[in-house]
Formats: sequence, structure tokens, C-alpha cells
Amino acid sequence: MAQEARIDVELTAKQDEGKPPAEASATLAGALEPSVWFASPARATRTEDRKPRIWELRSARPYRREVATGSAAVYLANGRKSLERPFIFADGFNYGPSDLPGLWEHFNAPYKKGKPGFLDQLLAAGIDVVLVGFEQRHTYIQANAGVVISAIQQAIIEKQGDTPLIVGGVSMGGMITRYALAEMEHQGMDHQTETYISWDTPHNGAWIPLVLQQMAYFFESFPTGNPDAPKQADLIRSPAAQQLLWAWVENAKYSGPVATTSELRKQFLAELEQYGQFPVRPRKLGVANGTGTGTGRDLPPGETVFDWRLPLVAAATARFQPNAGERQPIGEMKALGQVRRGNTSHVPALDGAPGGSLASFGMIADALRAEIPQEYRSGCFVPAVSAVALDFDPVTWNVNPYEDIESLPAEKSMLDEFKCDTKNTEHSQVTETLADWAVERIVG
Repeated sequence: MAQEARIDVELTAKQDEGKPPAEASATLAGALEPSVWFASPARATRTEDRKPRIWELRSARPYRREVATGSAAVYLANGRKSLERPFIFADGFNYGPSDLPGLWEHFNAPYKKGKPGFLDQLLAAGIDVVLVGFEQRHTYIQANAGVVISAIQQAIIEKQGDTPLIVGGVSMGGMITRYALAEMEHQGMDHQTETYISWDTPHNGAWIPLVLQQMAYFFESFPTGNPDAPKQADLIRSPAAQQLLWAWVENAKYSGPVATTSELRKQFLAELEQYGQFPVRPRKLGVANGTGTGTGRDLPPGETVFDWRLPLVAAATARFQPNAGERQPIGEMKALGQVRRGNTSHVPALDGAPGGSLASFGMIADALRAEIPQEYRSGCFVPAVSAVALDFDPVTWNVNPYEDIESLPAEKSMLDEFKCDTKNTEHSQVTETLADWAVERIVG
């Protein structure tokens, strides 16, 4: 039986000598970047010649008394005047509302000279593209699944002919659509979906280093200006983060298990199990931005990533996640007499694992204005073993994150078919390997 992954935090507090507290507080406030940590920046957009129709969407049912809303941008296939063969594709994990023009630009950016973008290829092949976004990307997965259900139902109403739907999403959007289709089947609702596809979706959980989660909580307690502005840990404490992340901590002082900390994740996993994990009717496809060979990144477990000092005021040290072991140090943070030192036990070295990457260390180093080696800015966010939905326990993680996926029999995955990238690329990146494979299977 796998031993329980946990974190233990040493707390100390004493009044620093040196600068007066008020002056030190002002110095610290000026040194911190006032922003929501781990949120991906808005994608730069240009004016798009093709103007989509917009569906305003509202979930037909509440989740935890929340009725989620969103919208969809509908791009009809080339030369078409009505919806006939919809590909419904949902946005993923981030803070605040979706940026549908940015989502279009990201997935339609040319990935090979002389070749149209991924979405343009679909439109040229007669596939209608319906991009679904959410008013709050960071809310409950189940709440936003209600928005996707509304989009599916609207597509069924408008669709001409009997061609079935294609439904999927990027990152958490793949989890939202997975849940929506499974819920519809559980409720006896006809989703008319023949194909489901996920793009670097963390089916068994995503990873944000525990030491960086701690830092977000720790440093947000020191005001940086507008008290009404979003705080550093607003995304990491959000319902979506709790449900998405395999390991999560609730504050900078927390000691205990990290895979079962959040009741929201336990409830979400229980509901997926109740719904049969995946929808039954569709063919289930997935792509992973990580390699399938077990080759990860050269990020040495336990190595210091950055070591930031604001003399007499604050300090922060972050290490790459050590590989398992007992009470392995992951870093520390100090400010105005408060000190937090973190150690983990039985947590795998996920930063260097094969998978779609996120510049999580770089984001936090930038927020602290700390120096960091360029090669240390990004680590694994969605392990490949999660993106291809290998059949393992999403709580105990009884899997080798460096598994040679390509050597495994097909039945080891809960997907019918999947494709890994040829190298570890940025989370959600559209590469030639993944896009060509996806186009071939979507177009049929």
C-alpha cells in the first residue's frame, strides 16, 4: 500500500531587530508584485476576420447554490450558413472570465510554415467550431459543467441533420466536458455526442509545487495596496484549484495529508465514480503535451530553484520537489518575524516529470523579483500519466510519473486512444504532432 503523501510545516515567529515594523511593512509591500499568482496572462489577440455568432449560456441547474454562466463563440465551417457538424471545445483553468478571442488565437496559431492553424483546418474540413467559455473559470467544475450542458443542448437545437457532436476541452475544460457528458448520461439526457477529446487534461490531477502554494498564502497576508484587489492565493484557494490539483494545501501553516486536504476534490472524485468516471457512448480521445517515453526534464529533485532576500525584511527559498522520502525540505519563507519551513514525505518528484509545463517557479520568482535560472522557470503541470488517463488511483497516485507510457498495453488507459508529444512542451501548446493527430481523428 502506498504511504500517505503529506507536508509538515515548522512555524516560528519572533520580532526582527532592525527596521521598525511600519517601515519594514512598506518595504515588503513595495517588493511584492500585486497579482493573482499562477494565473496565466491574457493572450494577445488580433482582429479576427471571421466574426463568430455568440451564444449566451446559463446552467439550467445550480451547483452548491451557484448557477454558472458563460458564452460560446460559434464559427461555421467554410461556406456554411447553418450549424451542421459542431465541435464543442471548452476553455480551461485560469482566474476570472474566459477570453474566447484569445482561445481562438491560441488554438489557431500556425504551428507549421505554410499550413493553416488547427481550427482553420477543421473549418475547411466541414467541422463547425464552438468555443465555450466561462464567466468564472476558477469556480466549481460541476457548476461550469452546467454551462457546457447548455451549449450541447443549444447545438442540438440548432444543428441541421443528424450528424453527432464532437465535445471536448483543453486543460480543465476536458474535465468539465467529461463531467458534463457523464452527468447527462447518468440523468438519461441524450447528448448526441460521438467523440470526446481532451487536450492535456489532468484526468487524475495536476501539480503546482507545494512550496509555491505556501508562498502564495504566506505573502498575501502582507498588504500591497488596494484591499479590494484579488489576492495572490485567490486562484490556488479557488474551488477549481482544489478539485484539479492532486496535492493541495489550504494555508501556509497547514501540516497533514496533501491528496485528501480538500473536501471539494474528494466530493468531485466521488461524483465522477458515481457517474462511471467517463461517459460511455462517445469514443474517448486525448492528447498530452508530455512525452510518452518516460523522459522528463532535467530539474534535480531537492535542488534550490531561487533564494530571494530582502535584507532585514523578508526572504524566500524554493526547492524542486524532492523524490519521496521522509520530511524532505522544500523551502522556507520569512517576513517581519514570521517563518515557515516546509517538509514533505512520500511526494514524488513531479517538477521534472514528463508532462505539459507551466512556468510556475518563474511566475513566483518574477512576483518576488527574485533571480532564477532560465532553465528552472518551468516544471511539470499536467503529468503525462494524468493527461492520458492511465487507470490509477487519483488519491494515492500509485503510479510511476516517469512511466514509459508507449510501452503499456492500450487497456491501461481509460481513453480509447491517445497521443503524447515528441518532447515535453508547454501546457496546452498546439504542436504539429498533436494537431495533426487530432485533426485526423476529428475529421474522420
